[in-house]
Amino acid sequence: MPTHFHAIVWIDHTQAKVFHIGLSGDDEVTLHPHLPTRHIHHKANSIGSGHAGFDKEFFAQVMNAVSDAGEILIIGPANAKTELAKYLREQHPKIGERIVAVEAADHPSDREIVAHAKQHFKIAALRRQA
Repeated sequence: MPTHFHAIVWIDHTQAKVFHIGLSGDDEVTLHPHLPTRHIHHKANSIGSGHAGFDKEFFAQVMNAVSDAGEILIIGPANAKTELAKYLREQHPKIGERIVAVEAADHPSDREIVAHAKQHFKIAALRRQA
């Protein structure tokens, strides 16, 4: 896999799509958790939130996929995006410090994910130049 400066991760509880974006083009890796989590519903008068924790091996796979990126944008629905950002910042701080934003995104197409990343990193570059 060629080294690209920018990476965008779209993640939910069933998969992560990692796109590397650079001058030489884009590439994509799709990862799945070893044991996908099931939706667990909270019952009244019970202890705990009713939510299953995220698969640390899954997060480690995502970490490996973005380890060579200079800037990382994480998007997705629900909590997976924030849990991944927390995991990277706490467990792999050298990679976590390269997270430039964590944003909500429902279920965009691959083309929409790449377009969003290109727009985001273009705007960020313009801000750094100003």
